[in-house]
Amino acid sequence: MAKTEATSSNTFPAKIFANPAWALVAAFGTYFCMYGYRKPYTAASFADAGYWGLSFKFSLIIVQTIGYVLAKWFGIKFVSEIKAHQRITAIIVLLAFAEVMLLLFAITPRPWSLAFMLLNGLPLGVIFGLVLSFVEGRRQTEFLIAGLCASFILSDGVSKSVGAFLLSIHINENWMPFMAGLVFALPTALFTTMLACVPKPTASDIKSRSARIPMTGADRLRFFKKYMPGLIAIILIYLFVTLLRSVRADFAVELWAGLGYAHTPDVFTTSELLVSLGVIVITSLAVFVQNHYKAFKVSLLTSFVGFLIVLLAALGLDYGLGKFSFMVLVGLGVYLPYVAVHAVIFERLIAITREKATVGFLMYIVDSVGYTGYIGLMLMRFFLPASDSILSLFLKICIGLAIAGMLLMGFTHLYFKTKLKVDGPTNANIPSGAGSAV
Repeated sequence: MAKTEATSSNTFPAKIFANPAWALVAAFGTYFCMYGYRKPYTAASFADAGYWGLSFKFSLIIVQTIGYVLAKWFGIKFVSEIKAHQRITAIIVLLAFAEVMLLLFAITPRPWSLAFMLLNGLPLGVIFGLVLSFVEGRRQTEFLIAGLCASFILSDGVSKSVGAFLLSIHINENWMPFMAGLVFALPTALFTTMLACVPKPTASDIKSRSARIPMTGADRLRFFKKYMPGLIAIILIYLFVTLLRSVRADFAVELWAGLGYAHTPDVFTTSELLVSLGVIVITSLAVFVQNHYKAFKVSLLTSFVGFLIVLLAALGLDYGLGKFSFMVLVGLGVYLPYVAVHAVIFERLIAITREKATVGFLMYIVDSVGYTGYIGLMLMRFFLPASDSILSLFLKICIGLAIAGMLLMGFTHLYFKTKLKVDGPTNANIPSGAGSAV
């Protein structure tokens, strides 16, 4: 039997499927397509309607985000417990449900159609964790997750460009989100098929990074309690970058308009392409740092630099910094800590401690808090003076959250420096070549 399995693993298709590039393209493409069911509607203004004192677009963003955040809280359990063989079916069913909700949104009169945008957000909120499960716990995980994260940086702009294009050919605003979903249907089928062919982590992956197996409720509680102060700091850091990222993404049209740019589809894609290239190159370099603790520390430093870039870009706008450069630099600064949490910080923390945990579990904790905070920010915006534009609000939170984020990064570094020296593993129980916690 062992000989048969070895022979089978050396077949031409198996070699292709085992190549990290295959997993990267499959994960990138699948999550890229998810945005085709989530974000295109934000390219529309929906300026002809408003309810309860809110613009219709603002209401759409709130209700979809509520659905999305409910899924994140549910995903803490769902993503950490789902079996490997169930993931692909779950992805397909959830995306299909999201597209049906967009159809119902199109044919339902306003404001009742808001209910279907909320239901659209529910299934989409767990897709990331399912896709992430295919690429965590591998020796190339930082590279793979950085590529996966680049998908939601780039796809955010591309999905808006698709929506703007459909509007430009006179597709009705109500129907545009559903039609955009149809545009992404065939690519979704292709990439989920590729994802289904990604093999499980190898024995050497497990030796280096630890096995990532489904967790019970007791496992989740034990891990969180053990590292609670540091995890709370990371949760707050992630909350800050989620607020910045979400305002920048969901109100891109308004921010670009406030900066003096015409509503053109190419500006979304061009800016996000530059950001995604910068983030994927910087973050994926961590794959070359074999020492887990060193990689962990470097990722914290990278996150600190990201907040510093946001602060300098926001202040620099008043001192001659180009407006296009401002949006790109803020995007780079926001996504550096955002992607570091996804790709390096949690991945290497688990590898250092060898605890029974998954990146998906930890990501859904921080995502739940992050998106809950974003809903709060959107509601707070409703009570601010009407004279405060989206751009004005964005600049204020850039400055405030960047300073707070840098302070929290300092605390996180000091906490884990002490915690991992006291409780962390020694060279004796870290796999050869994997690095040391001290």
